[in-house]
Amino acid sequence: MIDPGQLRTRLVLQRPAETADDQGGVVRTWESFGNAWAKVVPRGSRYEMDADSAGATQAFTIMLRANFSLTLQHRLVDGGKIYRITAIRDARERGFIELDAELRVE
Repeated sequence: MIDPGQLRTRLVLQRPAETADDQGGVVRTWESFGNAWAKVVPRGSRYEMDADSAGATQAFTIMLRANFSLTLQHRLVDGGKIYRITAIRDARERGFIELDAELRVE
């Protein structure tokens, strides 16, 4: 069983909300729908160019209670850090899910 003391990071769970922009496209905003304590473990990083902007992408494994229905469309926020979910799986610990996530650093 996971030690609850390992769930040290309070994350805000967000889902996309899209509205029409009157030009045939959409405007995406994010709405918060919950908070969760999580264990956030860094896995590594890589340097890359994205839209002519140099930076790095850091990979993380995030473990949190399976109280929420998350998809790859959701994101997790910790202050100024925005984690993009890249994979979701059941954790070995019953009642938890494990996420692979990426954080873009400029």
